[in-house]
Amino acid sequence: MGFKMFLTKNNKIKWNWILIGLAITIVLCIAGILFFDKPLFLFLRDFNWYGWTIFDKIYDSEIWLMVSGLFALVIFVKKLIKSKSNNKKDTTKFSLKIFYSNFIEKSKDNYGFLIFCSVFLSGLIASFLKYSLGRQRPVFFEALGQSGFYPFTNEWAFNSMPSGHTTASFAGLVMMGLLFPKYKWATWSLAIIIGLSRVSYGAHWPSDIIFGAFIGMVSADLVKWFFYRK
Repeated sequence: MGFKMFLTKNNKIKWNWILIGLAITIVLCIAGILFFDKPLFLFLRDFNWYGWTIFDKIYDSEIWLMVSGLFALVIFVKKLIKSKSNNKKDTTKFSLKIFYSNFIEKSKDNYGFLIFCSVFLSGLIASFLKYSLGRQRPVFFEALGQSGFYPFTNEWAFNSMPSGHTTASFAGLVMMGLLFPKYKWATWSLAIIIGLSRVSYGAHWPSDIIFGAFIGMVSADLVKWFFYRK
């Protein structure tokens, strides 16, 4: 079944683990804001590389949604064509309960849709927090020596926490690891590299990455739990 951060082997959510994880994440973020964000940011900036620009483009949340959504649509169409070719008529009387059950059952095998849902859920949470927290991006620190929070701001320069790229990438890649446990070492490694690249690239603080990673992991586990529960 593979490594599940907040899931049991029987696909049950460890709600107490999520609460503990949230508490630890909040403590780490506060410690980052007060102590280690600036020195760690300056350290990781020394590892800036032109390749991170590519990461900035291809691991954006919108790209994640577009690619996974397209993949989900292709699988859905293939299943639709296959069901029509079998010429089996469903004589079951329509009801919302039956429709919901069929939707859940068919979605289990649509890996593109599961990844899409994970990224979408994580994106909703991240967008709300970005707007609510309004944290200045490190560009202010590098240019003016400033850092702070300006809540309820939609501007890009004040939407640093959490990292959108990290949130989406952890949601998508952790879900891939759940679906294909054999390759979880690769998906988790790539997710961590993407997160670190956001700091080296100068787009985020380290605590933004920690927060984004937590949201992505929880989102993937919640989606997996929802669609695979008995």
